Amino acid sequence: MPTAPQNTDELYQALEENDRRPYGRTRTVTAEELVDAAEQFAEPVPLVHALFELQEAYTYGSEPRKSPVVFARLLTMFDEQPDVFDERRRHTLFWRFKWVANALRVLPEIPLGALHQWLTEMRDRYEKAGLGLQPYYGQAYQLAAHVGEDTTLAYELWAGRSRTRLSDCEACEICERALHHLAAGDDERALDAWEPVLAGKESCQEEPARSVSYALLPLLRDGRADRARELHLAGYRNCRRNPSMAGEVGRHLEFCALTGNETRGLELLAENRNLFGEVDSPLDLFDFLTGVEVLLQRVELLGHGELPAAGYTGRTWTVAGLRTEVRGRADDLAARFDARNGTTAHTDRRRARLDRAPLVDALELTLRTRGLDEVAPAAPVAATPARTAAAVPDSLPELILQARALDELGHPDAKGRWAKLHTLVASRDYTHPDDPAVGPLARLRADLLSDEASRTGEKDEYAEAAVLHEEAAGLYDDAGVPGDAAVARACALLATAQIPAEGGDGGEATAADGGAASAAGATDGGEVEAADGAGAKAAALTAAHASMVRLHEETPGPAPYQEARLLRLRATALGLRLQMSGSEEHVAPVLAEAELLHAFATRHDLDGQISGAVLLRATTHALSGDLPAAVTGIDGLLDRLKTHGPAWHLPRTLALRGRLQLALQDARAARADLTEGLRLAADWPADVVDAARLHSDLAEACMHLGSPDEALRHLTRSAELELRRGSRTDAYCSYSNAAQLCLDLGRVEDCIALLDSLLAEPDVAAGEVDDRLVAQLRLTRARALHAGQDLKVAVAELVALAAESAGWEDDPGSHAMIAAEAAVLLGESGEFDRAREAVDQALAAHARSPRYEQLSNCLRELARLRAEQQGPDGLADALALLADAGRIADEARAAEYEARGRSLDTVLAYEHGRVNAYAGEYEAALAALEKALALLGEPGAEEDQAGEWAECVRLAGAVEGIYLERPAAALPRLAAAVSRLNALGHTGETEPLTSLAARLRDEE
Repeated sequence: MPTAPQNTDELYQALEENDRRPYGRTRTVTAEELVDAAEQFAEPVPLVHALFELQEAYTYGSEPRKSPVVFARLLTMFDEQPDVFDERRRHTLFWRFKWVANALRVLPEIPLGALHQWLTEMRDRYEKAGLGLQPYYGQAYQLAAHVGEDTTLAYELWAGRSRTRLSDCEACEICERALHHLAAGDDERALDAWEPVLAGKESCQEEPARSVSYALLPLLRDGRADRARELHLAGYRNCRRNPSMAGEVGRHLEFCALTGNETRGLELLAENRNLFGEVDSPLDLFDFLTGVEVLLQRVELLGHGELPAAGYTGRTWTVAGLRTEVRGRADDLAARFDARNGTTAHTDRRRARLDRAPLVDALELTLRTRGLDEVAPAAPVAATPARTAAAVPDSLPELILQARALDELGHPDAKGRWAKLHTLVASRDYTHPDDPAVGPLARLRADLLSDEASRTGEKDEYAEAAVLHEEAAGLYDDAGVPGDAAVARACALLATAQIPAEGGDGGEATAADGGAASAAGATDGGEVEAADGAGAKAAALTAAHASMVRLHEETPGPAPYQEARLLRLRATALGLRLQMSGSEEHVAPVLAEAELLHAFATRHDLDGQISGAVLLRATTHALSGDLPAAVTGIDGLLDRLKTHGPAWHLPRTLALRGRLQLALQDARAARADLTEGLRLAADWPADVVDAARLHSDLAEACMHLGSPDEALRHLTRSAELELRRGSRTDAYCSYSNAAQLCLDLGRVEDCIALLDSLLAEPDVAAGEVDDRLVAQLRLTRARALHAGQDLKVAVAELVALAAESAGWEDDPGSHAMIAAEAAVLLGESGEFDRAREAVDQALAAHARSPRYEQLSNCLRELARLRAEQQGPDGLADALALLADAGRIADEARAAEYEARGRSLDTVLAYEHGRVNAYAGEYEAALAALEKALALLGEPGAEEDQAGEWAECVRLAGAVEGIYLERPAAALPRLAAAVSRLNALGHTGETEPLTSLAARLRDEE
């Protein structure tokens, strides 16, 4: 607290501000300071309010030992100065007898006799005050259930009584009744009792989060897995990291463990690591630790006890180590409660939870489904091909020769052989074979350097790849194989030409199949380099091609496979140049080189290079805009591949044809090709075909076909594959698209769960991921929270993001958009002063990088909210916001900006109508609506335009007929509108108008 309140008015203001804070140490410390401040005023009423606030902070901040102390002081004040307690304060005091009973029950050091004594005190006080005893019997029942006694009588004494004003809320009592049935083994009756809470009809501070955590397993046992999944996502979000709901978090961890979601369980455990140190309630801690142990036990039983786990601070934990620690602490808590209660109830309940077997083999809880193997510190495992690969020879000479033979063919299995040879040659005891067929060690080292260079180039690390290729070329020269040396030098030339210009992103597609993606409009979302950078790279590729031609001409007697590779590299350089420049004059040279390659490969029966030539030719046609010619070429190639091979080119070729079909707007054919390509890709190692790209393209095809749920599955699968191969930025971009699609589909909880998972990734949390990408994830999350009616958290996220984006000097437009969204949510929260500050930030950023429509929408919505919430008192401020929106419309008109929907002037006139109507200025409202109707014009065939026009007519009719009490003028307007809409076939838009007309006639 910056400064202590100087008077009681300031104290009450500070109490109100503190009441808006989330429960936790900040709120609790502030409440303690406010009690100290209240004591200085020597006025009992402010002190009572401060003590009430402090007890609430202790209760919901999970500090049960302190709550009874504060209440004892309040009770003494009540006994000594009863007049201080008006009806509301008296009600609060007697309500909180239950809080103290709960607090004492969760502390095993409090003797059982003291608990009964407190209940007797509660009963006596209630009877003396003439209050009904149902709340007392409720506490007596809860104590019996806690101890483990026979609760039949206690339950009847409570549940059979009528509720009073001091009874627990309906939601809490429903939960207690359901838990009673659950303890009796009656899942069905428990779920029936819970339904009003689970359906959101009854709620309170702790509900439905508490009930949800208990209902998850009964729902699974009842076969309602989808409902359990839905409630897990929403319920967990409402209790995570909350010390006062640690037991609920523990039950969500248990749910993950029993549904095959151990990886998610570990993720949620990491997210709630704070609970190990912040939970002061022994009973809540007991529930939490037991849930943690259920999860850790399951992970260890699956053979992953060595995995890292988030536990007590101060040391690093494995699953096995943390389980041992947690087991000891939970056992101790169970023993303490049982010793206090004189039963074995807590030990028995704990054992029952730990002995439960998984209830389902696998329940997909989130869009990001991962197994324990994927979170292990080991490297990701490549997909196991379905085909039977050739056996890897044990003999070193045979291994070397086989690797070279496969490499000459471009066969995917060559990579595995080279990988094994890398390991063998790197060992200290390696001895090179003395075999003329194998050649000298220099040649093998050159082979391995070439393989490493190729893998480095695939990661777009072109500078390093060029160095490795040059080093390989020198060793090939030493080994006396000039053909291989020439190929290595040509590769170095191509890699050098692709080194990104200063400020470029370096991402390139191969000329063989990536170019078609650009032609088809199916780009990967990466930023395009500046035009001058593209020109420089095109020039570098031109020079590289010329050098390759000279190198080719000067190389003595290359083998056919070597010459074909030189031709392929020449063609690839020109193909990349065309892709970079998009120049029509660069098309013919690529086709000429592709023709040379095709003719040479055909003469020498080099199937892989024939395929490469056709692919290059097809992508060139695609880049030049001749998509039908590209498809024809691919069709012919597919026929040849099925007959002559190579088979490993089929998935890539089908992928290319799928992208071309997307560009031709034949989504059905595209999906068929892409699906087949994906099926065939499973037969080969993961790096043979870009399966992540296949899934991404399939998602696009599915969206065109109206199958968004299927598209979502492909998007998340694409992201998973990108993540496995280390392309984390690409993966996060795909996940971001998936989250947005999820939100568009109304799957709000799925969206939030996915984004929470991504934002918890170590590299994201450590700030190692591009800040704009992370900002997009957070922005989508804030929108999802808003859609999920979690306005408070959504506001906090957007306000924080707006503050951060204010520093984006290179992107003021994005800051304007974020600040505008934050302003609207602040307006929804009624915080209009802060909303005005955010609007001013947005307007300042808009002046540097205009966002006409976004700012207009923000200002109009904020004006509407102000007038709606404050009525006439908010009119002046609302009109000021609309004046700002008017200036935005003027700027847009001057800049010849066209809005995506109605003109900014039209929507502004309509908003003037609504704002004035909310404020009771009906003549001004009607005039504004008349202006809006004039700007809208008569409706046409478009349904959305007809709907907007009809709504404007309806509002004008309501203002005129109801509020201005001129139904005689309003009825003809409505009748004419209904007639017009019926004539256009928009009968669905007439119902609100006819209903309003009927109401006006009834009131005449």
